[in-house]
Amino acid sequence: MSQVKIYGLTEQLKPIRNRLSDTIHSCVVEALSFPADKRAHRFFHLDPDDFFAPSGRTDRYTIIEFSMIEGRTIETKKRLINLLFQRIETEIGILPNDIEITITETPACNWGFRGKPGDEHTLNYKIDV
Repeated sequence: MSQVKIYGLTEQLKPIRNRLSDTIHSCVVEALSFPADKRAHRFFHLDPDDFFAPSGRTDRYTIIEFSMIEGRTIETKKRLINLLFQRIETEIGILPNDIEITITETPACNWGFRGKPGDEHTLNYKIDV
């Protein structure tokens, strides 16, 4: 299971929302061996007064947060991060300096979906990749 939150300035994020979602999802499918039909993305469009960026960032500054069931290897998570930096720059035009990515993992028992705790589900994809 994986959910993604994407934060950015409204004027920058709205015009690229669908393309950015497609790009992020392609990275997740490739790096995490995730099913193509499993996409849970949430976009948070912020006004400049509500989105403070570190110095040296442009108005394209974007934060991407992943919440996942634990179990992926360090190499798999690094592959995801590297794919995101590469593809977002190539396909969307946001430079790596303007992208911040975090991955938060929790045990399957801390998830609830389709009426049961996550550790009681049989998933149609592997977590331990």
